[in-house]
Amino acid sequence: MISKINFVLNNESVTAEVNPAITVLDYLRSNKKLTGTKEGCREGDCGACTVIIGTLEKNKINYKTVNSCLMPVVDLNGKHIVTIEGLNEHGLSAVQENMVDEGGTQCGFCNPGFIMYITNYFLTHSEYSLDEAVDALDGNICRCTGYEGIKRSVNNVVEILKNENGSKHDLNLLIDHKIIPQYFLNVPKLLKNLQKDFIEKKTPKRKAKVNYLVSGGTDLYVQRWDELYGSEINFISSLNTSENISKSKNILIIKGTTTIEEFKESKVVQKYFPQLKDSLKLFGSLPIRNRATIAGNIVNASPIADAANILLALNAKVVLTNKNKKRRFPLDEFYVGYKKTKLNAGEIIGTVEIEIPKKGFLFNYEKVSRRTYLDIASVNSSMLVEMKKDTIKNVRLSAGGVAPIPFLLSNTSSFLIGKIINNETIDEACKIAALEISPIGDARGSKEYKTLLLQKLIVAHFIKLFPELNYTGARL
Repeated sequence: MISKINFVLNNESVTAEVNPAITVLDYLRSNKKLTGTKEGCREGDCGACTVIIGTLEKNKINYKTVNSCLMPVVDLNGKHIVTIEGLNEHGLSAVQENMVDEGGTQCGFCNPGFIMYITNYFLTHSEYSLDEAVDALDGNICRCTGYEGIKRSVNNVVEILKNENGSKHDLNLLIDHKIIPQYFLNVPKLLKNLQKDFIEKKTPKRKAKVNYLVSGGTDLYVQRWDELYGSEINFISSLNTSENISKSKNILIIKGTTTIEEFKESKVVQKYFPQLKDSLKLFGSLPIRNRATIAGNIVNASPIADAANILLALNAKVVLTNKNKKRRFPLDEFYVGYKKTKLNAGEIIGTVEIEIPKKGFLFNYEKVSRRTYLDIASVNSSMLVEMKKDTIKNVRLSAGGVAPIPFLLSNTSSFLIGKIINNETIDEACKIAALEISPIGDARGSKEYKTLLLQKLIVAHFIKLFPELNYTGARL
């Protein structure tokens, strides 16, 4: 299977006929001989393969970092990709120079990824701080330097730009300070022409069987990349990411192709669910969130899926589509067994719907993993609660890692409705929860540990949402 794609690679327009299933990493290294992009873990953890991807929306290019080891090359169609080679056409960039001067490099294997992250931070921000810049590096690992030299080099560039005394952020400012090359100014024009081709010259339908339907690819390309390379895939993506989330009456409508980062940063979502921005920081790293999609996290049906856990508590509904046919299910009815869902052949999750609760609701998400960030959960849990004075009017409590599926604690939630919150209520809820779940022992803990951990997370929900409670309940 071969697909024709058009994109801009650094400062060059490219037309290529490729196997659409191969990763951007392999295409860059094998086809284009751009070996500055490194292959490390091939799982989206180390960041050595990081590239910058730009998508043209309303005459503006939105850039983001992605792990090229998890991105199918077909998704480059109509976009701008920047590799490490595209930053130093005429000598080292300012970011690279400071990395050398401050001892931010030793073996050098991880440095291309760090440099791409840092450069993208300046491309996507108009005000700069060291703390924010360091946060933008959360998907990179260096085994040599201890990170201090890297942080010093970042801070040097931050201070240079901060000293511009409020100069308007634009590409010219970054070009003047050698952070990006001059050719960035011409990329919007190149992409406009490419996107015309992308829209008008749709790939003809093939009769061959489609083995895989890929969206973000952050799970499939970790577990089955060798199978994907030898299979036919269909890729679903959305060029207009600004239209992925909308509101109709009191319903938030989220397209299945919405990435976790788009969901996290959405102004509409933040208006009604401001708690989610911090909660979703615990979902992978920035480049993973830039690729992983809402539908993918749901369909993957992992018992510890972060987004699915949150959406269960928010009483989300999934809308399944197949051509012109639609089926709608509450998310808690969507899972039928371990890694099994109600999806039929040919169906996809078109949208996810969340009814906005009435004012005054409270929400909290808890996750315990071996590392605070960039790790999968041992157990996670979400709680949405609506109060009427001092009584629980409605509550939805979810649990991950304690059942074969992302799990709604229906019995526990039913018990809590109508109760006054006190030590006895919380302790009894923990006991009921322990009877609802069916954890198994694995690498993330024994079934006894996971049971205790869920009970502790339920207590944590109440302590965080009702700090005046002064919980002194039973020792679990």
